[in-house]
Amino acid sequence: MKSRLFIYVSLAVDILIAVSKFIAAAVTGSSSMISEGIHSVIDAISQLLLIWGIKTSKRKPDLSRPYGYGKELYFWSFVVSLVIFVVGGCISFYEGLLRFNRPEFEGNQNWNYGILAIAFLFNTVSLFTALKAFNKDRGQTLFWKAVTQSKDPSTFIVLLGDVGDLLGLIVAFFGVYLGRLFHDPYYDGMASMIISVILIAISLLLLRESKSLLMGETTSRKILRKIVTLTEADQAVIKVKKHFSMYMGPDEVLLQLNTVFKDDLTTHQITDAIERITKTIQTEFPLIKQIYIEPVAR
Repeated sequence: MKSRLFIYVSLAVDILIAVSKFIAAAVTGSSSMISEGIHSVIDAISQLLLIWGIKTSKRKPDLSRPYGYGKELYFWSFVVSLVIFVVGGCISFYEGLLRFNRPEFEGNQNWNYGILAIAFLFNTVSLFTALKAFNKDRGQTLFWKAVTQSKDPSTFIVLLGDVGDLLGLIVAFFGVYLGRLFHDPYYDGMASMIISVILIAISLLLLRESKSLLMGETTSRKILRKIVTLTEADQAVIKVKKHFSMYMGPDEVLLQLNTVFKDDLTTHQITDAIERITKTIQTEFPLIKQIYIEPVAR
């Protein structure tokens, strides 16, 4: 079973960092720190939703869901993407606007620097854990291509979320630093708005990928060609007329083959052939959990 340790690591990191950021924001009144605190809270909520999605997607098929619950993960991944956009991006932008209406510094800004340094360290650990899991899945595939082709949203959501965290921390640091350097609190407000733009950009990417998975993605052409070759190699088969496939979850593919069998076969022989072909395909491709082979006319 695939390890999900990186999600729990990211959840623990986000909770600890969110608390520390809000403490720093309360002491200093920094708008960018409030935005960063909100960012971490949203990330923590996202991890919880992903964990819930993973748990519910493992439920076995029943009468109400004969194809299983695999797409639960895709649904909650879509919800996570919306949460990042609606809550994270909009609130961060609003906090930036508030800073422009309240252009003042409060407290010791060294709190901000200390918390940002700690947050950067913890987020780096979380990013490394998620990146390790992602690299294991993608193999030799190029990074960006692996993100767009991945069937496991939990991996790339956590990974891109951590990337957004680190970018947000860098922006927050410069917002605090430049504000103190030039004695201009507007830099802090601008930093908060830039953080919101980062959140929205990542969210739009995640929305696109999550929607695609939720709507249904087929397996690769290479795998489908191999499946057709295996099927047509059976002595009872003339050809595969059509094929349909869809990911029901990261580890589950549904496959349908419209297959032309030889004319002189009995019903019993066709049934035996279907069982034989199904076993051959599932031995070669264990992810294909459900196979429907439909005999069709030439």
